[in-house]
Amino acid sequence: MTARATGRFPGFDVLAQSRHWDQVTADLITARTGPAPAPRFFTGAEQAAAAALLNQLTGQCDEPLGVPVMEMVDARLAAGETDGWRYDDMPEDGQAWRDTLGYLDEDAKDRCGSGFADASKQDQAVIIQAVQDAKEWHGMPAPRVWSLWTRYACTAVYSHPDAWSEMGFPGPAYPRGYKNAGVGKLEAFEVQDARPAEDPVGDDG
Repeated sequence: MTARATGRFPGFDVLAQSRHWDQVTADLITARTGPAPAPRFFTGAEQAAAAALLNQLTGQCDEPLGVPVMEMVDARLAAGETDGWRYDDMPEDGQAWRDTLGYLDEDAKDRCGSGFADASKQDQAVIIQAVQDAKEWHGMPAPRVWSLWTRYACTAVYSHPDAWSEMGFPGPAYPRGYKNAGVGKLEAFEVQDARPAEDPVGDDG
C-alpha cells in the first residue's frame, strides 16, 4: 500500500516504520501485503458469499482498504487456526461458517431472488442487520453467529498493514518503544489525525 493522500492520517504508511521492528516481526507483517493465497477452504459459492459478507462487515464495499479479508479468513479455516474455543451451542467454526453462508444465500433468494453475493449492497445490508437484530436465526443463536463473523472479520482486517496505515497505527512498539505517553501526545514517527472532531464510526468519519 502506498501512503494515502486523503483520510484521517494523510501521507502515513506504516511500512515505512518496518526498519524499526525486529526482523521476525517485520517479515511476518510485510508478508501480509503480498498476493492473497488461493482459497482452500470455501467452495466457489461460499467464497462469493463470504467476500460479500466480510466486505459489508468491514466497510470495504464503498471504500476498499485493499485487505483480502475473505482469503485471510479462508486461510485460517483451512489451517484449523480457530480462536481455540467455541460456544457449546454452535458447530465448530469451519462448519458454522459453511452453514451460515448457506443461510445467507437462502435469505437472499427469499428476499430478492438471487444468492447473497449477487444481491444489491442495500439488500445485503438488510439481511445482515436482520441477523444482528435477531435472537435466533435458522435454528442458531443469532448473537453467536454475529460473534463468529465479527471475530474473524476484525482479526483479519486489523492484522493487515493497510488497516494500520488507515488508522495511523505505527506498528509494534518493540524494540523501539514509546516515550510520549498520554492522550494527544505523539511520537515523532506518528501522524496527527487530520479530522479529530469527526466520529470515526459515524457517517461523517
